Parts: sequence; C-alpha cells; structure tokens
Amino acid sequence: MLEIRHLRTLSALRSAGSLVRAAQLLNLTQSALSHQIKLLEDRYGGPLFERKSVPIGFTATGARLLKLADMLLPEIESAEREVARLMQGDTGSLRVALECHTCFDWLMPVMDEFRKRWPEVEIDLVSGFHSEAAELLRSGEADLVIGRNYGGEFATFPLFRFEILVVMAQKHRLASLRRLHAADFNGETLITYPVPDERIDLIREVLAPAHIDFQRRNAELTVAVLQLVASRRGVAALPNWAIKNYVDYDYVIARPVGEQGLWSDLFVSVPEAQKHKAYVLDFVNVIREQCAASLDGIKLLS
Repeated sequence: MLEIRHLRTLSALRSAGSLVRAAQLLNLTQSALSHQIKLLEDRYGGPLFERKSVPIGFTATGARLLKLADMLLPEIESAEREVARLMQGDTGSLRVALECHTCFDWLMPVMDEFRKRWPEVEIDLVSGFHSEAAELLRSGEADLVIGRNYGGEFATFPLFRFEILVVMAQKHRLASLRRLHAADFNGETLITYPVPDERIDLIREVLAPAHIDFQRRNAELTVAVLQLVASRRGVAALPNWAIKNYVDYDYVIARPVGEQGLWSDLFVSVPEAQKHKAYVLDFVNVIREQCAASLDGIKLLS
C-alpha cells in the first residue's frame, strides 16, 4: 500500500536533490531508502525518477505522487502540530543563542518558517555570539543553543556536519597548493572571530598539535574577515556554506585542510525539561529540512 512515509520519501528526494542527502534528511541508511524506492517502483511498474539527472528529474509517475504529497503532507503536518498544541499547549518562548558566527545567514529563513508553523511561540535571538553559550542555558537566559555538542549536561539534537575550508587571496603564496597541511601555516596570519583558540577548529585540531607558529588577527563579522583575506592580510578558516558566494565570484579562493578535510559538527542543545516540547522538536526539524535543501556540502547527522 502507498503510505505516508513513501510520500515523505519522494518529497525529501525533491528537496535534497540526491539519494544520499534524502537518506540523511529522513534518518535512513541509503540502502534502506533505495529498498523503499524499489518496492514503490515495483508496485507501479516503472521508475519514479531519473537516476543520473542532476537535480533529480521525476517521471510522470513520480510527479503525480509528488503532487499527492504536496496535497497531503502539509495537512498531515499541520494536524500533527495541532494535536501537539492540544496536548502540550501552543505558547512558549524560544530564546536562541549562537556559538556559530556564520549560522546567522541560514538561521533567519529557519526562524521565518518556524514562525509560520508556531505563531504563538515567541522566538528571538539572544544578542551577540557566545563562545560559552552553555552558561546562558544554565542561567535561564537562553532556551536553546546552536553550537557544539553539550551532551550529558543538556539534551542535544544533531544537525549536520560541514567542512571547514581555508580562504585566501587569489595570489596568496599558498594558492598553488591543492590541499593545505599544518606546516603550510608556519608564520602565517590567521584572521578569526574574537573567540578563544580552543574554539577554532583549525587551531585546535591542526595547528596546536603540530606546534605551528602563527599570528592571529580578529574581526567581528564574516564580511570583515573576508575583506581582510581578499586584501592579503592573512587567511581564514570558515565553513563551506559561509564562503560559497565569495568563492563563486572569485573574490577569494578556498582550499581543504589535510587529506580527509577538516570537518565540524553542529548541534542544538536545550535543557532536559525542554527536550520533549513539540515546538522545540519542530524547530530542530525545520533547521535540518531547510539546511539540507539550501546549504551545499553538508552532511546531516543522525
């Protein structure tokens, strides 16, 4: 029988643009997702989408099922939220604190979508960026933190993994290298946000263990960091999504770090008392859905 999960699978395929990202979005293994699609295709006697098209192109059968998904899924999700409101109440507050300077750009559309779903929940940003945002949870000044994994002390929800790339000016001395290693940074100036060394992945994971001698220069805003980079004042290590437009327009160039790349994971943390609230769970879902659809090069965490 055609089930709701099948419609969600097709919708996720369209949003994510690939089997790999759709599986991540649905918290399934790729083999489990492929098996589910094969059963559907066996049922209807033909393919639902073109395997080699980028982005995914749906067949007439797949498009018709997607049309059904577009009709039914919003109603189902709306009903689920309404039931949650009846059971748990539909009011509350969600004060969000950021440890991630570059999260602001994608967070705004997430908050807009969340307000549509939960208009009675007051959502706001705690002013500024916080290198130790857990203190805000402990003091009750924030209800939710986006940043590192605070598992153990707070309830945590995994979001996604992203690659950190080093950006530099077009004619920088390291521009000829395809990948950078610790020794390449010797004597270099690293332009960073004003946070402690241990909060900067490149320093903590690469430079400090190799005892590399480097300089630091701070800037508060991403655009200021990139302006300094473009004017050859140093290099910076930033998430792939934060620099994509600047790289695409040849403002700067980017290089991976190490043979496997330098990766970091992002989480949502909330007090234990908040972890079962429907609007908190839905806020996490909105982040994952929106970022899977809009941010290139991320890997959703399960």
